[in-house]
Amino acid sequence: MKKIDLHLHLSFDPVPKSDTLLVSTYKEMLPHLEELGIGKGVLMSSGERNFSMPMGSNEENCRIAAADPEHYAWMCNLDYDGDPKTVYDRLSVCKEKGAVGIGELMINRRLDDPFLNAVFEAAGKLNLPVTFHMSPETGYSYGVVDDPGLPLLEACLKRHPHTQFLGHSQTFWIEMSADAPTDKESRNQWGKGPVIPGGRVPELFKKYPNLYGDLSANSAGCAIMRDPAFGLEFLETYADRLFFATDMVNTEMVFPLGQWLDEQAANGALSRRAYEKICFKNAQTVFGL
Repeated sequence: MKKIDLHLHLSFDPVPKSDTLLVSTYKEMLPHLEELGIGKGVLMSSGERNFSMPMGSNEENCRIAAADPEHYAWMCNLDYDGDPKTVYDRLSVCKEKGAVGIGELMINRRLDDPFLNAVFEAAGKLNLPVTFHMSPETGYSYGVVDDPGLPLLEACLKRHPHTQFLGHSQTFWIEMSADAPTDKESRNQWGKGPVIPGGRVPELFKKYPNLYGDLSANSAGCAIMRDPAFGLEFLETYADRLFFATDMVNTEMVFPLGQWLDEQAANGALSRRAYEKICFKNAQTVFGL
């Protein structure tokens, strides 16, 4: 069984090349996915409109999944308008069109914002898991905002026990270790060095069964591989709640965690049970893929 990649950003039609971002179409990406042993990818959404990123609005992702359902599924997203009353209906429409989750949620508001809480409440009722990108500060970087130690995320996990939250980005995964930094610049970095036990991410995973992990990009890759013994134990302990993902935008991208997982399973350091759950079975079970 090939991997399911829970985090891709692609376009339907070719995007003009820029100096900052090369975007591949869903057709261009297929040989690259095959090369990486990925059988299906889940597209992240940039929102209801397509003004913030050159690819991946709800409509565009829906078109891709309809054109090639064998290889692609999609998540939806909402644009922030400050009106919590409309959230459930807007998400309901997305689910009716085939969205399997909400993501990548990156509204740059604190996690206790009423609009975001409406999203989380509706997500639980609609059974739409939420993949969020986290930022250390409002106005500093894109993503939902929490303080050092993730107190607002914990409050959300308590308040919305039926909502499945998938953590993603540097500011989330840097909290793997108890010595996680507190300044905004360092919180937006990849983790390095041995993991000090007592980090908030492992603590929240232990306390809240509705917290899951998106293992994409170097933020998650470093969180797992920076301390291989700790990383392997984390993978085994929470194998039911972790998802292989890449965060690829084009065919030139390769993130090292995928090959590392293959190697650890091949040499017996990672159990076949954990490997299969992380690489495809969890996506099948939780997202119905």
